[in-house]
Amino acid sequence: MHRLLLLLALPLLAAAQKDAVQWPGWLGPNRDAQVSYFKVPDTWPDKLVKNWELEVGTGYGTPVVVDGAIYQHARQGEQEVLYRVDLATGKAAWRKAWKTAFKMGSGGDRHGKGPKSNPVVDDGRVFTMSINGTLRAWDAATGEALWRHVEAGNDTHPYWGTTTSPIVEDGKVIAHVGSCEKGALIAWDAATGKVVWRNDADPSCYSSPVVTTLEGVRQLVEWNHEAVVGVDLRSGKVLWRFPFPHRGNAQNIPTPVVHAGKILAGGEDRGMHCVVPSYRDKKWSVSSAWFNKEAATDHTTPVINGGRLFGLSQFGRGTFYCLNPISGKVIWQGPARTGANATFLSVLGHVLALTPDGTLRVLDATADSYKVVKSYQVAKDQTWAPPTLLPDGLLIKGERNLFRLSFSNK
Repeated sequence: MHRLLLLLALPLLAAAQKDAVQWPGWLGPNRDAQVSYFKVPDTWPDKLVKNWELEVGTGYGTPVVVDGAIYQHARQGEQEVLYRVDLATGKAAWRKAWKTAFKMGSGGDRHGKGPKSNPVVDDGRVFTMSINGTLRAWDAATGEALWRHVEAGNDTHPYWGTTTSPIVEDGKVIAHVGSCEKGALIAWDAATGKVVWRNDADPSCYSSPVVTTLEGVRQLVEWNHEAVVGVDLRSGKVLWRFPFPHRGNAQNIPTPVVHAGKILAGGEDRGMHCVVPSYRDKKWSVSSAWFNKEAATDHTTPVINGGRLFGLSQFGRGTFYCLNPISGKVIWQGPARTGANATFLSVLGHVLALTPDGTLRVLDATADSYKVVKSYQVAKDQTWAPPTLLPDGLLIKGERNLFRLSFSNK
């Protein structure tokens, strides 16, 4: 009898787990690297269990998950590809491919021809941004191509290629297209591809936007080539602007972090700023609460955990840091030579940090000094693609392969 009840319950349990995993785009549902469904192990195991592995191609796109399906954007030869993969089994349901020409900028050869943007899934559609700046919409169930946008002219992507990740809000997919000289922030109707609004005020850059509510107003916050800005989601009008330009080799890459009504943005050789937008007497203004030159992030987007900010400074060839986001004071710094980049995931009491050499470190987010609880070698090759949180583990995209890892073999 007990065995029969267990067998009857298994499909319901599998369905519940399938629906629970929702990682629809860059840094999860809210672009803050957090989800409610991840269960921190009672004891972090000595090694991780590999559930399955699938070759998908090169590129830095994160594996996104919606309703039991993984969507992986990658490159194979001179084509970009999009896979739909079953989360439970690792079996590919379909594969779409399209030729994507891209001339690598001098000095960027080691990073390959992308894609470097992260896809996003919403309302039965997958949106991909190619390395050359072409936005495409696909049917999530069948892989049918729905529409695409190709920016006119030669200014279709920044020097190193397009890295910004589109975002979907209220039926609109939004992205900043163009180059470091000329660009536009555009909102398209997600269903039809029709342009809803277009703002040509600023050139593009490498950072990705985030949607948040500030002073009671829902808005898009982005860091473009010239400034950190708040944008009205209905019209595309800029509400406020904090100048923070890309000059020379000092590129604007990390996604701005929103915390307690403040915007935290840090750039290569330029430290970290805390920006405070305000709305008074029907007018927006913006001020700087603090500036910290020790927390100079290059590629890495920091995360909030337990009221603290965790990131990777470019100094010392890569140094983890933890600072107070209210005061801007550094709480601790880790050892030097950690790596050129890290992707952070925020879970209860811990921060998971994946570096390009395939090392996953579990950091104690409550400690007042740098403390590694556990360290895992999760890949033998480069891991610039951001990982994805599952209830009991992770999806990792290595140089060519996608694999599922678990913290438990149950």
